[in-house]
Amino acid sequence: MGRGSEPRGVGSPVASAPPHPSPPCSPASLQATRALMVVAVVLGLVALGIAIMGMKCTRCGGDNKVQKARIAMTGGLVYVVAGLAGLVACSWYGHQIVTDFYNPLVPMNAKYEFGSGIFVGWAGSALTLLGGGLLSCSCPGKSGPRAQYPKSKAASSNREYV
Repeated sequence: MGRGSEPRGVGSPVASAPPHPSPPCSPASLQATRALMVVAVVLGLVALGIAIMGMKCTRCGGDNKVQKARIAMTGGLVYVVAGLAGLVACSWYGHQIVTDFYNPLVPMNAKYEFGSGIFVGWAGSALTLLGGGLLSCSCPGKSGPRAQYPKSKAASSNREYV
């Protein structure tokens, strides 16, 4: 094969890829959105650990059921905060997409549309909020003695009904 027989860019994929701005050169809103999404993921992992400690089948956290329920409720609250962080990040980026799309000063080749990633982010955030809300509702009330009612007396069974 001769030296000029290969198509341009086949030998080196770096030469054929268009240049993209590096993360430090990205706009501040995009960097903040990425950071908020990372915070949401980290909080979700922390909430997972706390919720596992609050499960009835684990020995971590003692055998006290009230204490276990409060640990699980704390995990649910951390899940809610993680879901809110993810929802804010996705909504913020979605707002940026919409404002850039309708801005006449932004060039046509720099406009984005909603992709599947933003919908997955919204759905995941909504499910995290829902799961955290359900988990945080597992906190019991006060563990004091409850009022006991007398047992009802059954009707005598020597009567015959026709």
